Amino acid sequence: MTLRTFIQALLICLFLQVGSAFFVAPAIAQIGRSVTTSEIGVGIGGANYKGEISPNYRFLNNQPALTVFYRRDMSNAITLRGGLMGSHRIVDDNTFSDEAFSDRPLHADRQAELRLSLLELSGVVEYNFLDYYDRSQSPRFSPYLFVGVAGLLYNKKLTLAGNVEREFDTDMTVAIPFGVGVKYALSMHWNLGLEFGARKTFTDKIDYLASPEFSDNIANPHDKDWYFYNGISISYTFYRYNCPPVYKNKPGLLD
Repeated sequence: MTLRTFIQALLICLFLQVGSAFFVAPAIAQIGRSVTTSEIGVGIGGANYKGEISPNYRFLNNQPALTVFYRRDMSNAITLRGGLMGSHRIVDDNTFSDEAFSDRPLHADRQAELRLSLLELSGVVEYNFLDYYDRSQSPRFSPYLFVGVAGLLYNKKLTLAGNVEREFDTDMTVAIPFGVGVKYALSMHWNLGLEFGARKTFTDKIDYLASPEFSDNIANPHDKDWYFYNGISISYTFYRYNCPPVYKNKPGLLD
């Protein structure tokens, strides 16, 4: 079994597990709760890459990214969220020609440019520090933490000193998203969100520089690539009022 086949099989298994949580667990969580909610939303923000070309996170390196998501509350503290995020960016060594990276002659020598497109499918668990779904609160808000699993489809093109070393190629990997955010209720149905999250990947090949022909001279083969997303979102909440269980005056043998 090749590495790519193994990663694809692992990705399918992981999303089957996450998907089962979205469709099976809500039915269990609704027992004893009078109201359950779900949300659909969109977000805009920035995606950032950290690897051989960009060794440190820098906010100014963010490129536009869009996200759509679905969220379901499981309890007063726990929510599940599934999302799709996409971004396209250009990263080059000239970005690091300022004084902060004056001690990095490698960037000036290799003159690398990376054209990178990201498409992420994720499932995460959110832990809300406050009871965000208590509508008696005013104002109604909550900070939260999240962690989960994601599948990343990425397309890249690498140029070194003006020469194309790798044409556009598509690959995939698994990532672990985690981060922090805050939710704020604009009204009964509309919500505003702010979030920052990091993604730890299991590959060092997002930028191609870790390939065997490059790693000995112009790359560090001993670390993995990261990417990030931070942005603002707006979502709409749907409320479901659960009927109480029916009690019979004379239960039957199977009741």
